[in-house]
Parts: sequence; C-alpha cells; structure tokens
Amino acid sequence: MPRKVKWLEEPIPENYPKAADYLRLLVNEHAVEATSLALEAAPITFHKAKDILRAAGLPLLTPENPHVANYLRLIREGRRLGPILLVRGNLPAAVPLHIADGYHRVCATYLTNENTDIPVQLADLTL
Repeated sequence: MPRKVKWLEEPIPENYPKAADYLRLLVNEHAVEATSLALEAAPITFHKAKDILRAAGLPLLTPENPHVANYLRLIREGRRLGPILLVRGNLPAAVPLHIADGYHRVCATYLTNENTDIPVQLADLTL
C-alpha cells in the first residue's frame, strides 16, 4: 500500500478553528487567540511523520481507527491532505509538542511511510 502522500500548499481554513477548539482544553482564551494567530502566520516547514509523533509523545493509531482509515483511503485515491498545525513543546519543562490539528493525518502518513516529510505550521504557545 505504500503510496506517496500528496499535500495541499496551505492548511484548510476550517482547520484553524479546530485547532483553537483543541487549545481551549489546555489554555485560556487569550492564549488560544494569540496562539491561533501565530499558527496562521507561521511559515510552512517540513518534518518527518516519525519525528512529529515522537515529539508529541502520542501513540500511533492503527489503520482500524475510522479516521485514520479514511485518510488512508484518501491517500490511496491520490487526494491531497491539509498540512498539520503544531504547537511547539518545551523540552526543559517536559512539555511535549501538541498536534493542534491533524493527528489522524500524521498517523495515516506514518503508516504509509514513517519518513514522509509532512508540511506543518509550527507556532510557539503564546500566553
């Protein structure tokens, strides 16, 4: 099933509010707004699927997960996926990277090829 994952050049606009909803579980509204603006302004950079999962400290979801299965289907069909929205962790403080939007896309990409370069927008948490 290995197939090259195709990516959109920019995140899908509705992914920013999804990232903000996730961040609301972690920080106050001021920090959500500031970090969301930082995410939208961040340049696209590329990071390997395996490095994103390791930095986030999250488990790899299996192909049986319905959301991962959907993204694997989109990859097989040659459809483009939206870049991932990340909030930088803090290694000295033992705070992991946060996947604010795109965890299932990261897992599907990893299952395709863990060395795939994933386009991301990476921002610092702004308090």
